[in-house]
Amino acid sequence: MHKERVAELHHLHYYDLNISWRVANMQLEYMKGRVFMGRLKKGSDLLLSLTEKAQDLGIRAGIVWGIGAVQNLVYGFYAQEEKRYYPLRIDKPLEVLSFLGNVSQRDQKTFIHAHVTVSDEQGKAFGGHLMEGSKVFAFEYSILELLGPELDRCYDEETGLFLWKENP
Repeated sequence: MHKERVAELHHLHYYDLNISWRVANMQLEYMKGRVFMGRLKKGSDLLLSLTEKAQDLGIRAGIVWGIGAVQNLVYGFYAQEEKRYYPLRIDKPLEVLSFLGNVSQRDQKTFIHAHVTVSDEQGKAFGGHLMEGSKVFAFEYSILELLGPELDRCYDEETGLFLWKENP
């Protein structure tokens, strides 16, 4: 099959179909809304800038992904038994190999939950839960708006995390 046609089919599959997923005991179905692509300003905070973009665009539920580079990284590891995040910091230039997250609402405010994988100059990979404080060197993002039930987060006693409500 011609390479462009394969890429086109992949594109159609990813962007043009309804999205449905199951979370714990809930399953939500969404229609594709708007798709935004852009880049963040050098020196901006990665998480705060993306959250501001989603909020300014009026996105209440969505998927966010991107690639690029950061000047430093602040991320976390969640200790399940202690029910707390341990912040980690790398203070050197890093390549963003993968960035994937979702947009939902927490306390009636736009909330992005994202995980990031980066590599250093030796190719060593690091990753975890993105936290505030990562400074952008260059970052290109895509945000897919999801139209359907709102995703609200609330505190879950069992995990100690703010998770999507089971019955929106």
